[in-house]
Amino acid sequence: MLRARGATVRYPEATADALADLDLEIGAGEFLAVAGPNGCGKTSLVRALLGLVPLTRGTVELEGRAIAGWRREDLAQVVGLLPQREEMAFSWRVEEVVGFGRYARLGALSPMSPADHAAVDRALERSDVASLRKRRVDTLSGGEWQRVRIARALAQEARLLVLDEPTAALDLGHEMELFELVQGLVGEGLAALVITHHLNVAARYAGRILLLDGGRVAASGSAGEVLRPELLSSVFRWPVSVITLDGAPQIIPRAPGATRRDYS
Repeated sequence: MLRARGATVRYPEATADALADLDLEIGAGEFLAVAGPNGCGKTSLVRALLGLVPLTRGTVELEGRAIAGWRREDLAQVVGLLPQREEMAFSWRVEEVVGFGRYARLGALSPMSPADHAAVDRALERSDVASLRKRRVDTLSGGEWQRVRIARALAQEARLLVLDEPTAALDLGHEMELFELVQGLVGEGLAALVITHHLNVAARYAGRILLLDGGRVAASGSAGEVLRPELLSSVFRWPVSVITLDGAPQIIPRAPGATRRDYS
């Protein structure tokens, strides 16, 4: 569905690439987590994949077409983007916000048909927010608001979800609920690309992890292949150990003076 080959981004007047020679693939029914330290290129990656910044070199294709050749309204029918930060200017009802997802297919001034209303109903149900449909968005909890945003993307009938730090402001329970929801949607055939700092959660849910460092791919593969103590200690500039819990690797930060032989 989405493929990058040698994707490189260098911003004007910058002395180094923000993203360098990146290869990436994701298809239907796949859950890819992208992680790395602050400033590693995660935001540039999202912008490059969605055609929001020009490539210095390399290619990005969505469904076999160069991303630069997609009209924004057509792109919105395939990709649902959940940016890290989003503020609502008005206190809309939940069902109205989810209905905004249909504008990619209707245009901003077109009335919604019975088929559009049915798509909104399905999205509300799939995201487990149907009971909130009459609530005003400024009365929602952080977890509820994130599920509403996913419902809006589903109402677009998007086939790829791109979520940028979707759990940054959520507590533990809501974080796990959101990853459970995304995993369930992937099980239904959607593709999901999630930018996250929460490697332990990504290890439990993502089929693959892409680890960035300095704008380059430091590792890519399964959680077991990527979450290795010496690699993580190097990338994050902090000693860690990795244990296995409930079948998934889990990272434990160590004391500052931990030595290499302690990385186990």
